[in-house]
Amino acid sequence: MNIRDNVILVTGANRGLGRALVLASLEAGAKRIYAGARDPKQLEALVATAPDRIVPLALDVTDTTTLEAAAARATDVTMVFNNAGVLASFDALTSTTEEIARDLAINFYGLVNTTKAFLPALERAGANGGAAFVNVLSVASLGNVPGLGGYSASKAAAFSVTQGFRARLAGKGIRVFGVFPGPIDTDMVREIEMAKTSPADVANAILDGVQQGIEDISPDPVSRDVVALWKRDPKAVERQMATMG
Repeated sequence: MNIRDNVILVTGANRGLGRALVLASLEAGAKRIYAGARDPKQLEALVATAPDRIVPLALDVTDTTTLEAAAARATDVTMVFNNAGVLASFDALTSTTEEIARDLAINFYGLVNTTKAFLPALERAGANGGAAFVNVLSVASLGNVPGLGGYSASKAAAFSVTQGFRARLAGKGIRVFGVFPGPIDTDMVREIEMAKTSPADVANAILDGVQQGIEDISPDPVSRDVVALWKRDPKAVERQMATMG
């Protein structure tokens, strides 16, 4: 799966990892990059870096109307980065139902709805030589972090459906990648004290993984350690995550 000459869509492109994925795709030679955000005005500075190749797109992954409109505009997409995410709930025993629902609405249902909306475009691309969904998950998909219990559950659900999509779409020429980053130095975890990897480094590692055809991508040192342990001993990951809060 080459990034060069592909037409990319990145959800949640206005900041953090999403913005870094747009810039990394640009550097890797993508033909066109649709940068999705609820408010396209937040994309002005990003689009200005390459106005001939970065296209702002109004896109709210919780709103099927905007998703349908975005899909109708970006009919030439060949690769979708399901990046949009939120951290709205913490300990599942103390978070409100509304907070947990917010995590599920964006991290799980948003991924599902975006996949459905852009599936026709990727089916066309798959029939013509290959397409891909790249789902940004989390190491918390592999083991519940008690202090982030609601968020972890939403990411675990996203991982589960990623596996299902992979099986369903394999025969259509569509690859489905799962990405399991550890802590990234973004606004989402700005106040949490821990070692973090820069969004640019994570984005470049994600693109490298896609181009190498690695289905489960570990884009940073924490991720590599956790995923390697999970492959050997999933119960050990559960115990490790339990110590994190």
